Amino acid sequence: MGVTIKDVAKKAGVSTSTVSRVISDHPKITEKTKQKVRKVMEELQFHINENARNLVQKSTKTIGIVMKSSARESFHDPFFPEVLRGISALCHNQDFSISLTTGESEDAIYQDVIKMVQGKKVDGIIVSYSKQDDKVVPYLLEYGIPFVVIGKPLGEANNITYVDNDNVKASREAAEFLINRGHKKIGYIGGSLKFEVSKYRLQGFKEAVLLNQLNLTEDYMKNPESPELIGKAVQELMALNEPPTGIVAIDDLTALNSMLALREQHVNVPEDVSLVSFNNTIVSEFSNPPLTSIDTQIYQLGYEAARCLIEEISQPSLYKRSIIIPTIMVERETTKPLR
Repeated sequence: MGVTIKDVAKKAGVSTSTVSRVISDHPKITEKTKQKVRKVMEELQFHINENARNLVQKSTKTIGIVMKSSARESFHDPFFPEVLRGISALCHNQDFSISLTTGESEDAIYQDVIKMVQGKKVDGIIVSYSKQDDKVVPYLLEYGIPFVVIGKPLGEANNITYVDNDNVKASREAAEFLINRGHKKIGYIGGSLKFEVSKYRLQGFKEAVLLNQLNLTEDYMKNPESPELIGKAVQELMALNEPPTGIVAIDDLTALNSMLALREQHVNVPEDVSLVSFNNTIVSEFSNPPLTSIDTQIYQLGYEAARCLIEEISQPSLYKRSIIIPTIMVERETTKPLR
C-alpha cells in the first residue's frame, strides 16, 4: 500500500489538513512548516495524486496549444518547436501540462479546440498564430475560457491578451539594413496575407521603400500562399528588367528555400544577391552560407504567452494585455555591401 497523507502527517507531527494545505501551497501555512512537511514527503517518497487534487480544485492544470497547421507542417517549421520550448519551460515551473491540437486540417484543428474546451480538458489555451477569418479565436471569446494569442489579433486586439513583436518596425529595419549597404533594388518574399505576421512585415517593407524613396513597383513584392510557390516567386524577381540585388524573406525557412531557388538559377548569395530573413532559428545558423536574420526571440514569445495565460487562469482580469518582445539584428554571411 502506498504512502498516504495520514502517514506524512503522523511523521511530521501535524494534522492531515495541514499536509493538504502544504500541498496546495496555502498562504496561511508558515514557510517553516511547509519545509518540514515537504522534507517528510520526500523521505517517505509521497507523491501527490494530481487527478484527485485537480478534481478538488476544479482545475486540469493543463493548457491547450493550437497549432497553426497540421502537426507535420508545424514541426517542420523551426518557429513552432522553439515557441513550444518557451511555453513548456514556464509550464514546467508552474506544474502545468500541455495538450496540442492534432488535426490535419483547419476544420479538424477547430474541432480539437471544441473538444478541449467543452470537455473541460484544459484551463486555458494558447493560439500560436493570428489569422484572418480564423474560427478559433471568435469561439474562445464567445465561450469565455482564458486564452492568449501569439501575434497581434486581427480585429478585436483590445479584447484579447497577446504577445508579439513589432513586425512593422522589424521589417522596416530589415529593408533598411540592405539599403544602408547600398542596395536600391530590393525584393520581398512574404507569405499568405491571411496571417498577421505576413501583413505587418509587408507593411514594414513598404514603409522602408517609401521613406527611402526607392523606385520599386509591386512586382518586387511577392507573397506566395505556400512554400511550394517560393521558387516561382524567386524566378519572377530575377526575371525583372532590373532584378533585385537584395531580398528580404519573411522567415528563415522562406530564406532557405529562396537560396535553393537562386542556386538553381546560378545566382550566388551574397556575391550576386544579399539575403535577410527573420526569426534567427537553427536554420539561419546552419544554412550555407549562414543567414543574416532578425532574432524575434521566439522562446521568449512562448514563455511570455504561457506566463500571461497562467496568470489569467489564476486571477481572471477584465483588462487585456499586449506584450511586445523586442527584435535584434544578427548579421551573418548572406549580406554584403553593394559595390
